[in-house]
Amino acid sequence: MEHEQTYWFPILQLRNVHCHSLKMSRRYDTRTTIFSPEGRLYQVEYAMEAVGHAGICLGILANDGIVLAAERRNTNKLLDEVFASEKIYQLHNDLACSVAGITSDANVLTNQLRLIAQRHLLQFQEPIPCEQVVSSLCDVKQAYTQFGGLRPFGVSILYMGWDKHYGYQLYQSDPSGNYSGWKATCIGNNSVAAVSMLKQEYKEEEMGLKDALKLAVKVLDKTLDITKLTPDKVEMSTLTRENGTTKIKILGAEAVEALIKEHEQVKAEEAKQSRCQEINCSFNL
Repeated sequence: MEHEQTYWFPILQLRNVHCHSLKMSRRYDTRTTIFSPEGRLYQVEYAMEAVGHAGICLGILANDGIVLAAERRNTNKLLDEVFASEKIYQLHNDLACSVAGITSDANVLTNQLRLIAQRHLLQFQEPIPCEQVVSSLCDVKQAYTQFGGLRPFGVSILYMGWDKHYGYQLYQSDPSGNYSGWKATCIGNNSVAAVSMLKQEYKEEEMGLKDALKLAVKVLDKTLDITKLTPDKVEMSTLTRENGTTKIKILGAEAVEALIKEHEQVKAEEAKQSRCQEINCSFNL
């Protein structure tokens, strides 16, 4: 009996320590305004974690335009299809965005973005600069991490836009209210692998809009958790300038299917070349 007591005592002691550590961590994740001893805001980190489980969205800045591509997850045959996009929103004539995270939160933020843009247009009689829209919304998102009784928005956003000051621009913002400009980036599920691939494949000087579309399809094909890439799983949009006006276009299923077929042909040729090289190497040996 004494032997059994000495055996169970260390296990009970470890269990008590584990429960104590859980209670300590729970002290700091119940409210958004409380810092942990390590200087972390757990609720903000949880919001970013929600974005990490959402469908992938990527943006690529080209010399003659911008591409946004996103994974579409609601593909039920019984779902009533509407013309509006599920993941990509037009905010005004020169700006559009793609969202990853909680869709209801995204709807609130996109409406706020449209209000910011229209108020500036009404007051100053000119389109709002891209970065000013992003910065204004990020002030709102940051406030939701600082005041009690609120929770952070569980959404990250990619913005593509054009203005007369800096031309084509691509921005990313996260639930903390931080934002940054990018040449190519990705948010959502498998974003780390997608960004790593973009680093290898992105060539700034040679990147045209067609090349950006091909690269977007290639990255989606590698990172999506599906056996085969199909048009109903992907949303793509482009922003270009024609005759002094900005054109934002959401690609139809036929255009996306053509890009996927072209990518599959290139992939088949690369596989064929690699097999030929392996055969030649084996003969040389």
